[in-house]
Amino acid sequence: MRIAKALFLTLMLGASMPATHVRAETLKVAGPWEVTGIEPAQTGYIFSRLQIAETLVTTDKEGALRPGLAEKWAVSGDGLTWTFTLRDNAVFHDGVPATAETVVASLQHALAGVGVLSQAPIADIASEGADVRIRLTKPFAALPAYLVHFSTIILAPSSFDAAGKITQIVGTGPYKVKTLTPPARLELEASGAWWGGKPAIQDVSYLAVGQGETRALMAESGEADLVFSMLPVSVDRLKANPKLNVQIATIPRTRILKINAASPFFDEVGERQAISAAIDRVGTTKVILRNADLAATQLFPPAMKGWNSPDVRPLVRDVEKAKELLAKVGWVPASDGILEKDGKRFSVTMLTYSSWPELPPIATALQAQLRQVGIDVKVSVGNSSEIPARHQDGTLEMGLISRLYSIVPDPVGTLLQDYGPGGSDWGSMGWDNKEIQGIVEQLAATSDVTARAPLQARAVEILQEELPSIPVTWSELAIVSSKRISGVEVDPLEVNYGLSAIHWAE
Repeated sequence: MRIAKALFLTLMLGASMPATHVRAETLKVAGPWEVTGIEPAQTGYIFSRLQIAETLVTTDKEGALRPGLAEKWAVSGDGLTWTFTLRDNAVFHDGVPATAETVVASLQHALAGVGVLSQAPIADIASEGADVRIRLTKPFAALPAYLVHFSTIILAPSSFDAAGKITQIVGTGPYKVKTLTPPARLELEASGAWWGGKPAIQDVSYLAVGQGETRALMAESGEADLVFSMLPVSVDRLKANPKLNVQIATIPRTRILKINAASPFFDEVGERQAISAAIDRVGTTKVILRNADLAATQLFPPAMKGWNSPDVRPLVRDVEKAKELLAKVGWVPASDGILEKDGKRFSVTMLTYSSWPELPPIATALQAQLRQVGIDVKVSVGNSSEIPARHQDGTLEMGLISRLYSIVPDPVGTLLQDYGPGGSDWGSMGWDNKEIQGIVEQLAATSDVTARAPLQARAVEILQEELPSIPVTWSELAIVSSKRISGVEVDPLEVNYGLSAIHWAE
């Protein structure tokens, strides 16, 4: 069976020529993320991580803001005008200079869409000589962090058709798109004109592979040189392979139960608290993630300083407490043990997806744990796009998702999106809390650490008590690379995979 799989993968990767010749020319990368479209707000993270397109601002591996296409930036004394000075040697892949005018046009497209810029208080974006000027309706200290988000990647005018629709990805990164075959394959080549210099490897091939064990097989067989997002059970085996390097980093990502707080199953705080109390986080992380320290006792992991609070009561398993809470709000067991209320059975569907390979087994574990308190859960594994689609049409009951809190390096960006009015595709649903909305607005307006601390603490308290999103586990990112390459580093914020710094070790 394994031989047949390896042969299939070889054919899929087009590796019919001698393997050594392919490896000498093309870096083979495999990951779980499909290219389901080219609109940046949808899949811009793929083009950003693979260094095809760039943002004005980026980060280092500690989350500190660093120059991207903008070499520096400043804000006016009243906090209402931000000026970003562009690099003078940045060129798009089609040879057109990345001028202030072209950058402004790209940002205006992002502002008009559904990405994070639409949540910032932006009055207008304009060019001013060689600079990009962003004027605000009110102070917003988090703006540079918002410009790290993948939905703000800067694209050339040739990326758009006459109607303003994106038809191709033409960026400024070290690699340009050679061919794109949605949803699985992306072939890249060095752009030849990157402001940061020439990448060490000329050609890169990215293949989206949903099954974690298949990606592990690709690493073992040499069909991929660099593989992202490995199952913990695979990592143990891969670490023992003398031909491979395994790197693991704790990342600001939490696996959460996204629930519809407007539904009759979750509209009471007590119901959400009962769900949380029924979850065996320690057991789940021990068995599935092989690391009990990843049990999410609160929403934000310890690496998020100022957001992980030692003062809140940790989320722990208490099955009897869960049953008491459910009984208190009117749920009683039927003859088969499943709870009922007003003639309605507590039976819900939990959606999840396999692009993060640990999610389906965690969902199965949660299914069994919730059954112990009388909740019938049906697990449905599909495409990740089903979560936002079901959020939008209001039919989502429960979803197990993986949420990255450094998608904007300042977590306020994610909070503003997830817990604002109406919630968000990957945040709250049917939950409207005016206090936290006000707190997040205040946090977004200041960068003063002293002023932010009590606001952050209160936000954490509200989320811990109300549980609009129910934390299950924190996360690690495992990357496996062949020893034929070197220069591979893990980016804990998942902003940039640093392909341009990788080179052949032989």
